[in-house]
Amino acid sequence: MQLLRNTFANDAVILDLEAHSLASIFREATTRLAASGALKPGTAEQVEAALAERETKASTAIGHAVAVPHAYLDAVNEPTVVFVRLRHPLNLGAPDGIPTRFVFFLLGPANAAPQHLDILASIARLMADDEFRYDARQARSGDDLTEALDRFAMRTAPKPAKQIEQPDSTPEGLGVSQGFLSGIRADISRRAQSYTSDFRDGVHPKCLATVVFLFFACIAPAIIFGGVMAKGTGGVIGPVEMIVATAICGVVYSLAAGQPLIILGSTGPLLIFTILLHQLCKDQGIDFLPAYAWVGLWSALFTVLLAVTDASRWIRYFTRFTDEIFSALISIIFIYEAGRQLWTPFGGPENGANYEAALFALLLALGTFYIAMSLSQIRRSSFLLPWMREFLADFGPTIAMVAMVAVAMGMSQVPIDRLPVPEEFGTSTGRGWLVDMGSAPTWVKFAAAGPAVLVTILIYLDQNITSRLVNSPDHKLQKGPGYHLDLAVVGLLVGFCSMLGLPWLVAATVRSLNHVRSLATVEEVVGPGGETSSKICHVRENRVTNLAIHLLIGASLLLLPLLEIVPMAVLYGLFLFMGVVSIAGNQFFERMGLWLKDPDLYPVTHYIRRAPIKTIHLFTGIQLACLAMLWMIKTADDSRIAILFPLFVVLLAPVRYASGLWFKREHLAALDTDEEPDEEKTHWSR
Repeated sequence: MQLLRNTFANDAVILDLEAHSLASIFREATTRLAASGALKPGTAEQVEAALAERETKASTAIGHAVAVPHAYLDAVNEPTVVFVRLRHPLNLGAPDGIPTRFVFFLLGPANAAPQHLDILASIARLMADDEFRYDARQARSGDDLTEALDRFAMRTAPKPAKQIEQPDSTPEGLGVSQGFLSGIRADISRRAQSYTSDFRDGVHPKCLATVVFLFFACIAPAIIFGGVMAKGTGGVIGPVEMIVATAICGVVYSLAAGQPLIILGSTGPLLIFTILLHQLCKDQGIDFLPAYAWVGLWSALFTVLLAVTDASRWIRYFTRFTDEIFSALISIIFIYEAGRQLWTPFGGPENGANYEAALFALLLALGTFYIAMSLSQIRRSSFLLPWMREFLADFGPTIAMVAMVAVAMGMSQVPIDRLPVPEEFGTSTGRGWLVDMGSAPTWVKFAAAGPAVLVTILIYLDQNITSRLVNSPDHKLQKGPGYHLDLAVVGLLVGFCSMLGLPWLVAATVRSLNHVRSLATVEEVVGPGGETSSKICHVRENRVTNLAIHLLIGASLLLLPLLEIVPMAVLYGLFLFMGVVSIAGNQFFERMGLWLKDPDLYPVTHYIRRAPIKTIHLFTGIQLACLAMLWMIKTADDSRIAILFPLFVVLLAPVRYASGLWFKREHLAALDTDEEPDEEKTHWSR
C-alpha cells in the first residue's frame, strides 16, 4: 500500500483522461508521463509498444472497473505506478463484464515484476471496496485519493484479537442500554459530527432530482389518505389537515431527526385506527376530536417513554426475516392499490363505467411506469454520453410525470380524474386549529390511555422497522443511525398533531426506501451465473432533500389550483413504480424466484452454497405464509381485526426464533444474514 500512497501523494495521477480505445489510453498516458519526466526522453513509444504487446496476450482488466496494464523494460529506471481515471468508462473485457474506468499502470525495469505482485494484490483489494471506488470517482487531486486511501485503511484495519474471538453482531445504535437517555445522547453525539455536512452534501444535482420526484411521491398519498380519512371521520380530518401535518412534521423531522433519510407520512394501520376510533366515539356519543387528541397525547407520552428508556434496542430481534416480510408487504400494498384504482373504472356499463376514460387513465399510468423504469435503467445503456445517461436516470420519474401530464393536457377532451385538492386553505369543517381538549369528559381523558397503547405499538413498529430497512448495511450509509432520537421526535410530533387535530404521522417505508435509492450511486454487478443487477455503493446522506420536499408540500397549499392539472392516473403510475423499485434487493423475492427456475441453473449465491435447497425453500415458504397472514389481517373487512395488525407483526420475531427448532444454526446464519457476505463478490475482491 505504501507505493500506492506514494503514487497519490506525489500526484502521479491523471484524472479524467479523454480516451476512447485502449491504444489511445496508452498513447495519452505515456505522452503525459514523458512530459512529466517519469520516462526517459524518447522512450514513450517503446513503453507504449510494450504495453500494447502485453495486452495481446490477455486483457489486464481485472474487474470492479479497474485495469492494470504493466510493462517491464530498461527504458524505465525504477518501479513506477501511475493512476489514471478515464472520463468515459471503456469495455476492456473484464471478467465481470463491467466497463473499466480506473487504470493503474505498473512500469519498471526488467527485474521489477516480483515487486509489483504485492501491488497488484493491493490494487485488487482496494478497488473491490465500494466506498473507495466512489471516492476515486469524486477525487479532484492526488490529495483526495490519499485521503480516500486512509479511510480505506481505517475501515479494513485488523480488529483486536478479543473482538475477533467475541464478535458483536448487534447493529449500531441498538446495543445494550447504558442508562436513562443514553440512547438519545449517543444518537445526538453521533449525528452532531455530520450535521454540517448533511447540508453541504445536499447541494448536488442528484438531490434536485430526488426533491422533485419525492415531492409528488409524498403529496399524492397525503391527499389520497386525507380523502380516505375525511370519508371515515365524517369530514373532521381531511386533505388539508393531512398536507399541513405532512409539511410541518417533515420540516421538523428533517432538522431534528438522527436519520433524515426517513420520510414521515400516514400509514394504513394508523389510518384504520383513526377511522375505528371515530366510529367508537360515534357509538358512545363522544365528541371525536377531543377524544382523538387525548389518545394522541397518551400515545406521545408512551412513545417518548420508550425512546428515553432505549426501548428501540429491542427492534434488533426483528432480523432480516422480519424486515423482508414487512418490506414486501408495503411494496405489494403500493402495487395492489395502484392496480385496484386503475381497474375500478372498468366496472361495466351497468355501473356507469366510461371505458374511454378508464382506458386513457390506464395508458397514462402504464406510460408513467414504463418511462420511469426505462430511464432508471439507462445507466447500463451504451447509448448517449455518460452525463446524459446519469441525468436521465436521476430525473427519470420526474420526466415520466411531466411527459404524461403533457399527454393528458393534449387530450383534455377525455374526462379523467385529477388530483383532488381543496379550493382554499382552512380546516375541513371550518373549526379553529386548536382542539378544545377540556370539553372531553374526565373519564375519557383517562380511558384514552387504553387505545393509546395500540397506537404506540403501531408507531414503535412502523418507525423502527423502517429505520432498520433504511439503515440496512446494503445501503452503505456512513453517518450512523438515530433510532432512539427519531422515536422521541416522532412521539413529540404525534402530541403536537393531536392538539391541532392533525393526523398522526410516522416513518413511511416505501417513500423512505425510494428516498435512499434516489440518492444512491449504483454500480452494475454481474453474478457468477452471468445475471446482472444493480448494487448501491454510496448514498448521498443529507438533510436538504427531506427539508426541501416538505417545504414544497407546505408551499403547495398556496398553489392548490396548479396541482389540479395532475391526473390521478399519473400518480398511480408513480405508485406502481415505487412499489416495483422497492422490491429490488429484497432477498425474499429472489428466493421465491428459485421455485420457477431450473435447479441446475440456480445462481451461485452464499445461501445456496451454505444451505440445502429444501431448507431454502422451506424458509422462504414460512416467510410467504407470514406475509399472507399479514395481508389477510390488514385487508380484513372487520376493522376490529384489522386493528390487530401490529400485534401480528410483533409475532414475526418469535416465529423467526422458533424456526431454530427446524433449521440448523449455520443454515439460518446464511439465510438471515444482515448483509451480503464478502465472498459473494467476484474472486478479485478476495
